[in-house]
Amino acid sequence: MTTIASADSAAETVRKRYDRVAPFYDLEQALGERLVFGRLRRELWARVPEGARVLEVGVGTGINLSYYPRAARVTAIDISERMLKRAKARAERLGVTVELSLMDAQHLTFEDASFDSVVATFVFCSVPDPVAGLREAGRVLRPGGQLLLLEHVRSENPVAGKLMDWLNPLVVRLSGANINRRTVENVRLAGFEDPLVSSHLLNLVKVIEARKE
Repeated sequence: MTTIASADSAAETVRKRYDRVAPFYDLEQALGERLVFGRLRRELWARVPEGARVLEVGVGTGINLSYYPRAARVTAIDISERMLKRAKARAERLGVTVELSLMDAQHLTFEDASFDSVVATFVFCSVPDPVAGLREAGRVLRPGGQLLLLEHVRSENPVAGKLMDWLNPLVVRLSGANINRRTVENVRLAGFEDPLVSSHLLNLVKVIEARKE
């Protein structure tokens, strides 16, 4: 069983890792964004209704800012202060209105049912307790609200999946991201029933939409 102290320690480790990679994070992601992920991000955010109250979990350097729907009222959080500084600069450069806050996805400070949509892209691979984070997302969603995720996941191929399990400790140490998360299953464990899932890049990337009952 995970204790509060160990959970806080794990979150602090994640914070330090992303503070460290913040200066060159956009450069690392540039090729993938140009080839594939930019399109998937655009399609994901297109599912958010205009005028919705939106929480973006794990805003990072603000890669998603240019995809925000018109008139959406967006609050965006991240665990890394250095990531948030870059997101703030990008928002100012793009002229995007967003409320940015330093916060842990596992311990959201918002009231219940505060948002119409919760959106996260490549985030729950690095949240120490992803089910806890997803439950928090469900808590702050209004009844009928939507959870929208773009995530890389463990391969469904038995051999590739085992290889990802073997490599995962090294990848986490280097980048902070787990490459063997079963995020669709975690969404269900967090209380979201019957998520809609589409697969990309040999089933290694999933677009997930779920509704709060």
